[in-house]
Order: sequence, then structure tokens, then C-alpha cells
Amino acid sequence: MNRREALKLSLLAGAGLVVSASPAHAAQCPGDGTPIQFLPKQGPDPRAHENDIAKYAKCPYCGMDRKQYHHSRMLIQYADDLADGTCSIHCAAISLSLNIDREPKAIWVGDNASPAEVKPLVDVDKASFLVGSSIKGVMTKRSKVAYGTAEAATASRLVNGGELANFDQALLAAYTDMSQDVSMIRKNRAERRKRMMEQPGKPVEHKH
Repeated sequence: MNRREALKLSLLAGAGLVVSASPAHAAQCPGDGTPIQFLPKQGPDPRAHENDIAKYAKCPYCGMDRKQYHHSRMLIQYADDLADGTCSIHCAAISLSLNIDREPKAIWVGDNASPAEVKPLVDVDKASFLVGSSIKGVMTKRSKVAYGTAEAATASRLVNGGELANFDQALLAAYTDMSQDVSMIRKNRAERRKRMMEQPGKPVEHKH
């Protein structure tokens, strides 16, 4: 993958992308209100992809459990070895947008070609994506599923439909879908909060 092309995509999306903190957490961290607030919060780790779920348990942009969404999770390592572990390509696109001035050194994604209970990471340069298949998406209506081999992606397409894509194409699809996906997520979370208020103490199914 051309890292500079990924940055160009993030620049196009960054102008219209806003991430807000809740009032309870506003202005509590040094650097709030500056680009520093969007820097990955953990220290540099040149081997961030090793045991990544333990190191980056929650997605910093939506709070979702990366172990639960191991199949869609991504990990972006920037040139200074700071890393962002996200739940999906949707949130990875947000990271790339917010870190416009930082060069991605490596990007990994969960490999759905693997039968492992927790999908291993594969470098996005080696992955093939299936975009818009019948497979349920994570944080998006139009799913973007990664496979470690083109053969596995092609086989999945025969069953689930969709279009084959490389990472640059899948990332562009994530940016293209961003507005509709954010609206969908906002609506789903509002409905979940309403159900929680109506039925306190009852577990609520998460919809992303």
C-alpha cells in the first residue's frame, strides 16, 4: 500500500470529520483543544502488533472491545512507533484523519482467512478486502472484510457477494460511507440509551 495515498485520503476526509468528547470529560487532559489530544495515548512500541489485543483492549474512538471484534480490528503504527488499535476500518479511517501530520509506518487488520478463534493480524499490503458483501459490517452498513489471501477473499465473494478490493480501495469506501455510517451509529446508540432508560438493569444488545 502507498502510505502517502492513505494520507491523501485522510486529508480529504479530515476537513469534515469531528470527534467530540462528553462534557464530563471535556478539558480534563493536557493538550485538549489542540492536535495533541488525538495522539495515541500509549507509549512507543516497535512491536505493537504482537499481543495487540492485550495492549490495545478498547477502540479509542468508539470504546468497543477489540477482542470481541477481533475479526474486524485494525492496528495503525505511526513512524514514531506510537500505535492506534481500533475496532474496524471505520475507526482506523478516523485515526488516519486525526493524525494527518504523522506518517503511517505499518497497518494491520484481522485476517478472516484464518480459522483461529481470535483472528491473527495481517499487513494490509498482503490483505484482500471484500466490500459490500452480505457479511454484517462493524461500525458500517457496507461491510469491509479483510482476508490474508486473495483466494480466501474470492471464495468468500462466491458465497457472500460484494466486490474485491485492496486496502486503498477499502479505505476510500470507508471514507465514502463515513457520513451515513456516523448517522446510523448515532441513531442506534440513541435507541439503545432509550431502551436502557425504559428497562434499567436489562442487558441491551449492541448494534453498530
